[in-house]
Amino acid sequence: MFVITSSDGKFHLISKLGRVEKSVDAHSGAVLAGRWNYDGTALVTAGEDGHIKIWSKSGMLRSTLAQNGLPVYSVAWGPDSEKVLYPVGKQLIIKPLQPSSKVLQWKAHEGVILKVDWNPVNDLILSAGEDCKYKVWDSYGRALYSSTSHEYPITSVSWAPDGDLFAVGSFHTLRLCDKTGWSYALEKPNTGSIFSLTWSIDGTQVAGACGNGHVIFAHVIEQHWEWKNFEVTLTKRRAMQVRNVINDAVDLLEFRDRVIKASLKYGHLVVSTSLQCYVFSTKNWNTPLIFDLKEGTVSLILQCERHFLLVDGGSLFLYSYEGRLISSPKVPGMRTDILNAQTVSLSNDTIAMKDKTDEKLIYLFDALSGKPLGDGKPLAHKIEVVEIALDQGGPAIERKIAFVDKNRDLYISTVRRLGKEQKAVKIGSMVHTLAWSDLSNILCGIQDNRFTVWYYPNVAYVDKELLPKTISEKDGSEYTKSPQIVSFVGNRVTIRRSDGSLVHTNISPYPAIIHDYITASKWDEAVRLCRFVKEQTTWACLAAMAITNKDMSTAEIAYAAIGEIDKVQYINSIKDLPSKESRLAHIQLFSGNFQDAEAIILQAGLIYQAIQLNIDSYNWERALELAVKHKTHVDTVLAYRQKYLNDLNKKETNKRFLQYAEGVEVDWEKIRAKIELELVKERERASTGPLGPSTRSSISLQH
Repeated sequence: MFVITSSDGKFHLISKLGRVEKSVDAHSGAVLAGRWNYDGTALVTAGEDGHIKIWSKSGMLRSTLAQNGLPVYSVAWGPDSEKVLYPVGKQLIIKPLQPSSKVLQWKAHEGVILKVDWNPVNDLILSAGEDCKYKVWDSYGRALYSSTSHEYPITSVSWAPDGDLFAVGSFHTLRLCDKTGWSYALEKPNTGSIFSLTWSIDGTQVAGACGNGHVIFAHVIEQHWEWKNFEVTLTKRRAMQVRNVINDAVDLLEFRDRVIKASLKYGHLVVSTSLQCYVFSTKNWNTPLIFDLKEGTVSLILQCERHFLLVDGGSLFLYSYEGRLISSPKVPGMRTDILNAQTVSLSNDTIAMKDKTDEKLIYLFDALSGKPLGDGKPLAHKIEVVEIALDQGGPAIERKIAFVDKNRDLYISTVRRLGKEQKAVKIGSMVHTLAWSDLSNILCGIQDNRFTVWYYPNVAYVDKELLPKTISEKDGSEYTKSPQIVSFVGNRVTIRRSDGSLVHTNISPYPAIIHDYITASKWDEAVRLCRFVKEQTTWACLAAMAITNKDMSTAEIAYAAIGEIDKVQYINSIKDLPSKESRLAHIQLFSGNFQDAEAIILQAGLIYQAIQLNIDSYNWERALELAVKHKTHVDTVLAYRQKYLNDLNKKETNKRFLQYAEGVEVDWEKIRAKIELELVKERERASTGPLGPSTRSSISLQH
């Protein structure tokens, strides 16, 4: 059914056959606006009397949400249908349906606000007023864009369903704008004021109700996609032009139905029409692969190197570039129609999705099976997540996800947990936009007005002190306010400024080459490249990569090159350890993973070494607990504890230590002998144990 609101204070519920099912006296004075919520179970009306009322689907009054002294000209539901946005005079108000919840209110315009819209996909708000301006806001009331003053009041604004575009109507004016506010196109139809705009469900057409009694229809064309040396333009509703900028070759692609969505990346152009999906290879534009769509309302196409993801109606479908359906991941209760490029991410082996019902959760799926990763639990953050992005390079086991939260802090987290608790590490703050390189695991973003590149974000898990040395920063003031990163291909980053212009910037190619060398285990070539480049960032990246891959000889060279002498000495001491397990444990300790280090040693049965590890870390209670549990070296723990307290001129106050000190005699001669015996045992075990002879490195650094 549909609803009509009228100037006599009534609204009419009408069936799709045109029969009036019910007429309801709703307001005194005209009913100025009526909107269904997203699942069609409730209706909100706004009247000249200043009242906002919520009605059931059958027209029964549920509640009067607000009573104001001024007329309310427009109304919009929040993305979750739990809040309502409406203007009163120059103010915008977001009021939740729950009576006790906090109301958000702010002054938005200098004149009366005539129209509002709130998009469920990007969670952004539009407002238009008699001050002849239209504005874009986030859902917290922060201004993201304000237009210049037009000749006439702005009488209508409307978001496209996917949240990438919006339309603006005024007197003899129809404007198409990007979600960040800048204008794509301006038409001057002879229509009078355009009072209302609505998009078709596929986002390709917009209809407007005009002051001269006409209805205006407009189609979105000349959308543009770029990848490397190819440019694709939608020239007509059913035709595209492909241009190769190297040799100026032009191909014309024609389709049976109108084009709804397209994406050009990784050597493939994926186009969805209202019935079919076409997959073109950039090597051959003449023979596309074509398959039928389930519903034909594709709202999002995401590509990675091996496959692509379609969000079609209420489902997600992962296809190979040969057109084979690989998987269809499902989240119970999740609205897939409101997913966008910021809330879903794809890599060769993983799909990540942000939940709209609880924005602190990120769901992770195996791309090939469509099943949840690990134990099926989502990745949980402490506050709401705004944007997510999976890295594209490297093996599945090392997959990382970067995400920005509501405070604009940037975190990185492992995707495949392997039984361990997932740990997100903060690597940036005030990050407004981010993107991973299409091939190597390099991350770029705009951080507090500075263009920042994290050449090896995984360093946060290996040696956090090294993080600042693996980052490159440059001034980003040329990108103006709230820029967006459009693409990061090879070593070229494309950024769209707030006025719509594109700016290209290049980053150093050397870290990407080092990433490739390490993937191919070419350590000597990586060291030679760093010596040639003589940059701190490349040495720091190599040092972290060497620790990750447990290549201590390369790590020693790299740390020495950036002047981290204390770490060079520690690496040397690791290389001198007798057993493989001890070396692995101390590498984990180097990265700050104390529990992993202890677990490795205990698993190998090296009880004394585990106790000594805790003593060296002043983890006294755990050292005593291990000694008592395994009935060995209790006197060693007590002796070191006593020496530690004597050095600090303090007395023992811990009850457990006092209890064991009574029955144990401390004899340093005996303790040293026991320690020596343990070390001899470990050496013998390393040379004859199940792992075979020790593989100690014999390379020493030439200073």
